[in-house]
Amino acid sequence: MRRHDEAKELIQTGIFTQDKSLFTGHLRDNWIYPVAHFEMAANLWMERPTYQALHGKAVTAEETGGESDPLQLERRQVRECKEHLEKAAKWESYELDARIGLKVTAAMEAKQSTVASGFSAALETRTHSIVSRIRSREPGQTARFTHPLSHTKTTEDAIVDFDGPDDPYRPMNWGFRKKAITTVLYGLTTMGIYSTGTTQVDSEFHVSEEVGTLGTTLLLFGFGLGPLIWAPISEVYGRKPAVLAPYFIAAIFSFGTATAKDLQTVMLTRFFTGFFGSAPVTNTGGVLSDIWTAEQRGAAIVGYAMAVVGGPVLGPIVGGAITQSYLGWRWTQYITGIMMMFFLCLDLLFLDESYPPVLLVYKAQRLRFSTGNWALHARHEEWDVTLRELGNKYMIRPFALLTTPICFLVALYASFVYGILYLSLAAFPIEFQRIRGWNPVVGALPFLAYLIGILCGAAINLFNQRFYVRRFKANGNRPVPEARLPPMMLGSVFFAGGLFLFGWTGTLKYHWVCPCIGAVLMGFGFFTIFQAALNYLIDTFQAASASAVAANTFMRSLFAGCFPLFANIMFTKMGVPWAASVLGFVAVALIPIPYLFYIYGKRIRARGKWSRASVYD
Repeated sequence: MRRHDEAKELIQTGIFTQDKSLFTGHLRDNWIYPVAHFEMAANLWMERPTYQALHGKAVTAEETGGESDPLQLERRQVRECKEHLEKAAKWESYELDARIGLKVTAAMEAKQSTVASGFSAALETRTHSIVSRIRSREPGQTARFTHPLSHTKTTEDAIVDFDGPDDPYRPMNWGFRKKAITTVLYGLTTMGIYSTGTTQVDSEFHVSEEVGTLGTTLLLFGFGLGPLIWAPISEVYGRKPAVLAPYFIAAIFSFGTATAKDLQTVMLTRFFTGFFGSAPVTNTGGVLSDIWTAEQRGAAIVGYAMAVVGGPVLGPIVGGAITQSYLGWRWTQYITGIMMMFFLCLDLLFLDESYPPVLLVYKAQRLRFSTGNWALHARHEEWDVTLRELGNKYMIRPFALLTTPICFLVALYASFVYGILYLSLAAFPIEFQRIRGWNPVVGALPFLAYLIGILCGAAINLFNQRFYVRRFKANGNRPVPEARLPPMMLGSVFFAGGLFLFGWTGTLKYHWVCPCIGAVLMGFGFFTIFQAALNYLIDTFQAASASAVAANTFMRSLFAGCFPLFANIMFTKMGVPWAASVLGFVAVALIPIPYLFYIYGKRIRARGKWSRASVYD
């Protein structure tokens, strides 16, 4: 018998002396003992002077390790034995994920004394965090605990599902009014009116305009990083908690910006406002897919997108009025925080969970209590989610998708036009306030021209929805990504033309209406490109659509955060005409992208690892 087997037998029988209580623990037949540590523990235990004396053996000088006092030797060997047993238990907990309890008590005969020692019954416990369901062990690893019936599988009859396609509990079957309210409320959570107050921030903290603009940049960087966290949380706990909890924290940070005493606090709170405030933007796409059918979803996304872009467009107008009053820039943040708290209260009152797997978990829980059948459960409860799985889906796969031509080029185009939208926050004041001498309130009104263009773009997208539905039905009720592109093809031309018109009429010799017409064209092009790109990515990367949206969100937030930083220098040094022309030339270079994918998109999708399913499945 090997030494570790002998140690196991001694542990299980408790035969170290005449007292069984000297070594006890929670032992199971299926333990797999780490050989090395248990062999060392067995050797140390059997080399103790007490053990040797009980078995009529003399302890040699070599075995004492230089210890002259048998009691000191006994204590050292017991301590080392405990350490090896603790390491063995620790490795065992890694392997079986068990909560192990061990207790070592050694009776000392030398000097008629007893040396007792013990250590915790739970050597290895896992830290419970905010995402305690997400465990760090490998998929398929042995379960934490055992039970006599642990090898008995439940049958399909114990799986809780919806009661057919017409089940009113299914979000797709909600009434139109409830769906519309849900869409509107999720769309009202991304408003922000800070940007107009950057001039006063510059003056109060004595920094340059570029440094003051950094607050907007950090907000958008937070918007780019947040989806990497909030998207996986929504798949574990559902949409509602993954949106409302971080949204509340974002509102708190908005008040933190309003009360900031130094610039560093402004920058940090702005970043975390964006980081936590990105939760609604991240998860609303999933909510819309939960409650709207494929035929209805395009129109629903139009309404949601209008709310999303309404913040950057209307924010400067409202913010300009606030900063020009006695309230000052801080009240742009107070009002933002108050609005967020108001919307949060509406969300708590009127929003219901919409993620079907989590709804089935709630249904199974109620059935277990009402029926007493504790075997009833939802499929979602069988998902042993791991950090590696979620990290691969939301942190690694998005960047892998950016190496594909479709995801990279479409996200690049959408990010460019989104960056121009935020660059306009700096370019419009130069055009209408610095050059034409308008005050901040009047100087912000041309953003309404941008909004008019966005409304026209929304109308075109709604009109294209009819064309898409026909193609959808003709394809056997399966998505046709290329049918999303006609608005983008049209908008690409208008967007580039709007940039040139805005730039070359941006001098005093032209009436102010001319650059406003350019802003209308830019708004029209922006919205058609932005929404078509989002829909195209979702239809193309069906199983990986969440990763594609995360990649798009990350890239567009990066562009939107960086563009305002160089806008002031660019438009000041180059002048409005040539600065806008440089951007216009880039827009012209990007025009072929939607035409390329409209013609060759299906062929390209068929070759892609993640897009192949949109062609063959």
